[in-house]
Parts: sequence; structure tokens; C-alpha cells
Amino acid sequence: MPAGTILTRTLRLRASRTHLTGRICFVGLTNLPVLAPEFEQHGIGGAQLQQTLLAKALARRGFQVSMVVGDYGQQDGAVWSGVQTYKASGPVEGVPVLRFVHPRWTRLIAALRRAAADVYYVSPAGVQVGQVALWARRNGRRMVVRIASDADCDPARLEISFWRDRKLYEYGLRRADAILAQSVNQQELLRRNYGLDSSVASSLVDIPDSTLPLGERDISVLWVSNMLQLKRPEIFIELARRLHPLTASMVGGAAPQAHDLFERIRARAADVGNLTFHGQLPYRLTNRLFDRARLFVNTSEVEGFPNTFLQAWIRGVPVISFFDPDDIIRREGLGYAVASLDEMASVARRLATDSQAWMEMSARCTAYMARCHGEDRILEPYVATVARVATGSPSI
Repeated sequence: MPAGTILTRTLRLRASRTHLTGRICFVGLTNLPVLAPEFEQHGIGGAQLQQTLLAKALARRGFQVSMVVGDYGQQDGAVWSGVQTYKASGPVEGVPVLRFVHPRWTRLIAALRRAAADVYYVSPAGVQVGQVALWARRNGRRMVVRIASDADCDPARLEISFWRDRKLYEYGLRRADAILAQSVNQQELLRRNYGLDSSVASSLVDIPDSTLPLGERDISVLWVSNMLQLKRPEIFIELARRLHPLTASMVGGAAPQAHDLFERIRARAADVGNLTFHGQLPYRLTNRLFDRARLFVNTSEVEGFPNTFLQAWIRGVPVISFFDPDDIIRREGLGYAVASLDEMASVARRLATDSQAWMEMSARCTAYMARCHGEDRILEPYVATVARVATGSPSI
């Protein structure tokens, strides 16, 4: 029997022994564009992708999986990939200020109730963490919080605009039945800043049907992120300028609070002849650009464990980044962790044009993913945590 099949059966057996019914509800109001192809034109982020990949993986293994999502005009109770969805409010419904309570909070509660799950899973940091925690405690339900970014672990760096929402997030974080971190660094930050323990659970990734050989990869350097200031997109534009005539592609949509930044970046990108600015693209089409890429570049000042790293490595695409989660890029030889734009430009040009060096590093990327990111292996801490939380068992 294949090892993956044995592990899957072991996880299911573990769940049954702890009387886990398998009813888990993911709370992510902007998850639907990942889950449902007909809504893919709407923007997404890394937390939304991870929630959806996890929900689909658990549904494939027979768990009862639901998801609370925003109202995109879909039918309440609609099912995609074995995941039943319950809709809360839409993003612009209601009267400003008052809509914080109704319809946003009231419809969230109504959707949580309709889902009738044993365990509610919330990510990323935000007001919903506190709202779900309040409802769960009053209704005898359990909650798991997954950390999305290092900033979620540090009160001084939280990317949450309002004091009210920050306090609700911190309330929920402290009352979570379990916290899942993406990295050892996040574990340490949570312990240092909040005095909270957590377990590390790595990220899932979609496996491509095939990978292109080097000669068919026509994008020398690729950048993919939401267009936020902390992602520092202007650095990539300067990198593309320095790498001319090597080809560069840039993908990212306008965040609600950063439309001016998006327009400035789009205008600056138009002046760089070797740079293609795609703007916002659906997840499916973004993956096609990863297929064509030789290198992936990350310019962010803060991250968690970027999905884009996994999307790159699973395709044999080395990563060049200022940020190196748990020192994995350096330790495993999966690209280059750099300290300056000059260094980034130097290693990018060398790796994009040296076929032998690229193929050796590309092979390390795919080998690492095969060794460390098989779906069954990644799922183990999630299933173990849900099983423990559902029965109120103590942390191991």
C-alpha cells in the first residue's frame, strides 16, 4: 500500500478515535474567488488560498467541510469541490459605521449558526477572529486560528486599521483553542509578544500537471503580490530596469486601501520596456505565469511563509528574496536570500543566464518540495489539531 494512503488512513483513524465528526467550518469572507472558478475575477490573498486548499483537501478525505464566505451573488448553501458555503454580507452592504454591527456582524453570526460545525477555523488576523471567538464561546464551539503573516504576531506591526478591530483580534487570539503558525519564527514571536503557544503547520500547494523545460520559460523574473506598500513593488520595477533586456512580469491587484499606490506602480511600470504589468489576475492564470518563469522575486519587508514561494519551488523556480522564512532558502539552496537591490540584481542576472546553475538549483527546488510538501504530510498537524480541539484534549 502506498505510504500516502497509509498516512491518510492513519489520520482518519486518529480522528475517529477522538470522536471527531469531521465538521469543520472555515471562516474567510474573501475565499470564494479561490474556491469557485466563476468568481475568480475578484482579488485574493495568501490566507484565502491556504484556507481553500486545506478545505478542499479535507473534503477529499471525507470530512464534512463548510465555509463562511462573503455575498458575491451566489446561492446560500452552494457546494464547490465538496465544500458547502454559507454566505454572510457583501463588502459594501449597509450604512457606513452602522454596518459594522449590521449586516456584517449579524450575518456572520447567522452564517456560523447555519454551518453548525464542531470547529471553526479563522485566518488571517482581523476582526473576524474576535467575532468568531465570542460566538464560539457562547455556543460551546471550538476555534482554531492560523497565523498568516509575521505581523500578526506583533502588536506593533499589526496590519489592522482600527483600534476596535485590533482589540477584537487580540481578544480572539487569546481565546483560541489552538493557534497554528507557519514557521518557528512565528512561534517565537507569539510567545514573546502575547505569551501564547502554537504549533507549526506548513502550507499546502497545488501541484501542476507538468513543468516546462528551461528553454520554454520566457519570463526571466516574476513578481506576484498584493499591491501594498509593505510589499515594496517599486523595488521590482527598479530591478527590472537594471536587468534589461531580460524579461520581467509583475502581477498584483489594488488593495482597498492602496488604490493610489496601484496607479503609481502601473504608471511607473509602463516606462520600463522589458516589464509586463499584468495587474490583478485570477489564481489560475497567475499559475500559468509561474509555469513560464525562470526566477521568482519577493521584495516584501514582512511576510509569513509566502504561498508564492511554494508555487515557484513546485515548478522548479528558484526564489530571490530579502525575506527568508526560518532560513529555508539559504539552508536548502532554493534560491538566494539577499540584503540589497544591488545583490538581488547581480544574482538574478547570473542565475537567469547560466543554464547549468539554474538547472542545478531548479532540481533542488523540486526535490525539496517532493521531500517536504506532500499533501498527506502537510495535513497531519492540521488534522491532529482539529481532532484535539474538537474534544477539548490538552495540548501535546
